[in-house]
Amino acid sequence: MIGNSHIDPVWLWPWQEGYQEARATFWSAIHRMDEYPDFVFTCDQMVLLSWVEESDPELFARITERVAEGRWDNVGGWWVEPDCNMPMGESFARQGLYGQRYLISRFGKAATVGMNADPFGHSASLPTVLRGHGLDSYLFLRPGPHESALDDTLFRWRAPDGSEVLAYRIPFEYCSPAGSVDGQVDKALGALDRSLGDVMVLYGVGNHGGGPTIANIESIHRYDRMGSFGRLRMSSPRAYLDGVRERGAELLDRLTTWTDDLQHHAPGCYSAHSGIKAWQRRAQYALLSAERWAAVTAVHDGIPYPREDLERAWKQVLFNQFHDVLPGSAIEHAYDDARDQLGEAVSVAKRIITRAHNTIARQVDIPQDTATQPVLVFNPHPWPVSTDVELHYGSHQGAVHVVDGDGRVVVSQPTQSRAATNQTGRGALVLRAEVPALGYRLYRVRMEAEPARPAWSSGAPSALSASGTVLENDLVRVELDPATGWLRSYLDKRTGLDVLRGVDGSAHTQVCDDPTDTWGHRVVSYAWAGDSMEVARVVVRESGPLRARVRVEREWGASTLIEELLLDHDSAVLRVDVTLDWRERAHLLKLRFPTALSDPRATYQIPYAELERPVDGAEEPGQGWVDLTGTLDGRPAGLTLVTTNKHGYDVSPGAEPSIGVTAVRSPVYAWHDPRLLDGDDVYSYQDQGIQRFSYELVPHAGDRHAAAPGRRAALLGSPVRAMLESFHAGALPHTGSFASDDGGAVSITALKGSEDAADGPGGADLVVRAVETRGEPGTARLALPLVGRTIEAEFRPFQLRTFRVPADPDAPVVEVDLVERPLAGAEGDVRSGPAGPTAPEDRVADDAPPTDDHAATDALTATEAATPDGTGRPRPAEAPSADDAG
Repeated sequence: MIGNSHIDPVWLWPWQEGYQEARATFWSAIHRMDEYPDFVFTCDQMVLLSWVEESDPELFARITERVAEGRWDNVGGWWVEPDCNMPMGESFARQGLYGQRYLISRFGKAATVGMNADPFGHSASLPTVLRGHGLDSYLFLRPGPHESALDDTLFRWRAPDGSEVLAYRIPFEYCSPAGSVDGQVDKALGALDRSLGDVMVLYGVGNHGGGPTIANIESIHRYDRMGSFGRLRMSSPRAYLDGVRERGAELLDRLTTWTDDLQHHAPGCYSAHSGIKAWQRRAQYALLSAERWAAVTAVHDGIPYPREDLERAWKQVLFNQFHDVLPGSAIEHAYDDARDQLGEAVSVAKRIITRAHNTIARQVDIPQDTATQPVLVFNPHPWPVSTDVELHYGSHQGAVHVVDGDGRVVVSQPTQSRAATNQTGRGALVLRAEVPALGYRLYRVRMEAEPARPAWSSGAPSALSASGTVLENDLVRVELDPATGWLRSYLDKRTGLDVLRGVDGSAHTQVCDDPTDTWGHRVVSYAWAGDSMEVARVVVRESGPLRARVRVEREWGASTLIEELLLDHDSAVLRVDVTLDWRERAHLLKLRFPTALSDPRATYQIPYAELERPVDGAEEPGQGWVDLTGTLDGRPAGLTLVTTNKHGYDVSPGAEPSIGVTAVRSPVYAWHDPRLLDGDDVYSYQDQGIQRFSYELVPHAGDRHAAAPGRRAALLGSPVRAMLESFHAGALPHTGSFASDDGGAVSITALKGSEDAADGPGGADLVVRAVETRGEPGTARLALPLVGRTIEAEFRPFQLRTFRVPADPDAPVVEVDLVERPLAGAEGDVRSGPAGPTAPEDRVADDAPPTDDHAATDALTATEAATPDGTGRPRPAEAPSADDAG
């Protein structure tokens, strides 16, 4: 019998109420321990302990005593019980980074049992993260046996990378009524596998806290004496699972091995409340960028690494990934707090990024040329990018053009300014930036017309044309149906494949009545037939030389949808920027992308991996991309959809197999069936008003990895930053790189300062984490010119590895876990070598002669490393200008 109290710090109440309830519940648990020597209490969600520590030192001291005694069992090891589908992989890593380090610092020991009792589904890659946090087992409730093909109570759960935990599905419920436990035990025994022998049953008043009651405990003693359910013993998850392992191979070898997600429960949560999804993505990307730039200036310039600021900001993000906040299932006012807390996290990140960029910028040598406005473009990603940058600058009467640091002309064109005043004019243009990995590059806006015969920085612009029905360049021809405003052809001229040949564009927008509750309980699919939005206008807004831009405006009821289709002169990828003004109640909008493919297969990005799922129309959770691959006229072909801010997808069969994105749902806030809405009450509906997001269509010839969809999604969600700069002398050249993963199958997901202070510059070592992204074993080379090193290491398919890299080149590189503890018996395949000069003023230089070919390749500082891939370049929705530090 596992005594616990599941506490929702936010749900049908604000977090301030949850704060008090944690204190009240924990006092109750301490009092029960005083009264019953055999009572054991299980606690998860470390944020609750942190609240008690800061508000009630006496209670926290009592908890500390009981932890040492072994009767207060801290499990889970995460900051909160988050939604377990939608956060980025790095957010899951930070749940345990901060949760486990909190337990170690306060109680001297970390948790070893993972627990997420209440979330509505669990990503297939979670065992990777759990093992990285030192958690060898996992307790969860949902999905129940009626919601999944998995019937087992106890089983092995294996992630795509091979990591495995012992998983236990909580039978019936994680909490109980305040009285006798007989009903709880009866229903639990009816739901679990009795062949296991000993089993765990959870009890204690929960959701709004409370915990085990006197009546609970007295009834356990009573039924134990009576033998009503066999022996009843109050214990902990660790004790139970240790007992399972002690039974040895006879039990463990016959357990099912599950290699899939644990889904589905409440699929409406993948799309409920678009705002929290967008705020979360923005904050996660901002903090990952802030960590990278803070680490760069700590090591390069000796600026103290801002650990406390970043920890405070990350904890705001992690808290608002709680499984009733991020899924959109809390009361309306809870999202006022979420918006403010995530805004604080973004503000912290922006200050760190702005300081770092200015610290670097003041060191770049920018000779005076009063006919120009210098611009530095910073790339937050540890791979080179070739991307369009929208730049706002001081207004200039007349034509302008852009040159690189060597004076060569860069492809650019005017675009509409955000400013609509002549008082302090702001000009606007879009330019092609080629920026090295986790680095910067200098450009200049020259206040004169482009030369008639320019020397081009990266090649002259190629042919590009745009009309209301055709977008075309040398790579692709995209045809629009004027009646539907959507594509009826997307011909790749290089392969002759047209994955959208003759599709029905009216299916692109599907508006339908949505009678489901906020969670989408009992929903299997939202791939419902609906009304097409009516096309109001199609207009060409830009026509080159860099990009073409066609605006399609649609209407339905009181709502409008604007899609701006953008095609670059040298790209095969179509980007679409969406502005949705939604004014419908209890309706949903599904954006659908029908194809001409046969024999379709669907693959979704999940945290730290990808997963193939059935083409059956079911609503599924996803990260930044979904792929549909099949055949066209007997040849391999496919379409990848890359998105921002959206997590609810389907891939549906039929004559035109399609990818669907649930763009918006507008249920009543916190409405849980089977309650019926009262016609006399007044309700508030979600997602009323304007929201913006972007997506890309990436056609391919059967290899979804050729376009690096994970990297495209990261750049789309976290664009480069352009800042206006002044003239000054400096030791740094006009382009430089601090770290690179070489843009291959292994991708750096985090580059940050160490959580433990170090003696080196800025008080931090580098911590570098990377993951294999294609499901193929291989060798990765991670170039770190920032510290004059290159790391080479072997990666298994989807393997996640983390390295602590001292700034001192003579100190060893140490592989660590996700809590940043050295790995015992780490694999001996990590090789560290020099990566060029190590003096701070030289580390990012690209004009010094290399000592050998290997060092020059490792440093990856030459802008020429930014070679576009075969299917076109990544494109952000919009690069912030100098007045936006995000």
